[in-house]
Amino acid sequence: MNTTLQRAIVLSLLVLLMGATRSHYFSHFAPVPDASWAIFFIGGFYLRAWTRWAFPLLMVLAVGIDWVVITGQGIGFWEHYCMSPAYWFLIPAHLTMWLGGMWMRQHYQGASVPALGRLALSVVAATALCHLLAQGSFYWISRNVAEPTFAGWWQNYAQWFLPYLQSTATFVGVAAVAQAVSERIAKTSHVEARDAKHR
Repeated sequence: MNTTLQRAIVLSLLVLLMGATRSHYFSHFAPVPDASWAIFFIGGFYLRAWTRWAFPLLMVLAVGIDWVVITGQGIGFWEHYCMSPAYWFLIPAHLTMWLGGMWMRQHYQGASVPALGRLALSVVAATALCHLLAQGSFYWISRNVAEPTFAGWWQNYAQWFLPYLQSTATFVGVAAVAQAVSERIAKTSHVEARDAKHR
């Protein structure tokens, strides 16, 4: 399978995953967590050569889904509780996840224990920075926090960090398992083809 086709398949799967899960973005108690942060991390890993247009495409899709979900509730887009000038900080926040995936790809040489360690490090670091931008901007800029304080911000950051990390790590973990399995299958196929050639 050629690289362009592989990337197209990955991008299609990411679009479908965002469409299936981001509609829950405005309900923190949805049965299926929002996969958006993981989607941008996975996109950075697989689609770094397409960053110039794939990242903006996924951002437009994210905003489009938010608009459809909010207005579908009969609420004006900017009247929703989650909407404020801080909403635009989701662009650098999601870019942080994308860059985390790109960093992982640059240091990836195949499935291994060291690679798993780097994956864990990059997911935690990217998620922490993404959460800092997304949650921090909402806390300090939105009209919903009447009297922001550093203690209040830190409590809010800590309260939501682990749930976001858990959902992000779950989706990235599934992608990592798929990557390892595909590498194993490709290696087995290569060995079988080589052995058949020498029979």
